[in-house]
Amino acid sequence: MPKVLLIVRHAKAEETDFKKPDFKRVLNPRGEKNAQEMANRLKKKNLIPQKLVSSPALRAISTARYFADEFKIPQSEIIQDMEVYDALTINLLDCINRIDDKTDFVALFGHNPSITDLVNKLCGSNIHNIPTCGMAMISFPFESWQMLSQGTGELILYDFPKNEH
Repeated sequence: MPKVLLIVRHAKAEETDFKKPDFKRVLNPRGEKNAQEMANRLKKKNLIPQKLVSSPALRAISTARYFADEFKIPQSEIIQDMEVYDALTINLLDCINRIDDKTDFVALFGHNPSITDLVNKLCGSNIHNIPTCGMAMISFPFESWQMLSQGTGELILYDFPKNEH
């Protein structure tokens, strides 16, 4: 089966507060609403990932939990990978290349600027900035996640909260 990767930027979080670590920033009310809405858009199209991988930063894992709830995936099954937090694009690709080949559709919840860079590198797109809770779905003609590399994917869906349907 070809591999499909859904890349999701975490939903809108509270403003940076120098008294609180960046890692602990929570979603604001708009972010919570957007995470539910975007997960629902995928569910309506029957685009439900088999596996969810997330940065353990609170705003990213919280976004992933909204998607898990919408897809009826137990939150305990979300894979938290520290490499996704504050990662370079090459580290994100390494993380993806290690996914078990038995899984064909994976969602990755992370942070900018690395996720926008990753999408552009994987499918040659020219997205300037994936907005908060924006998502890009990329299809790859491979049987193995290890084959994913620069320019090997095709962007099949790009959506974000303010995108009109």
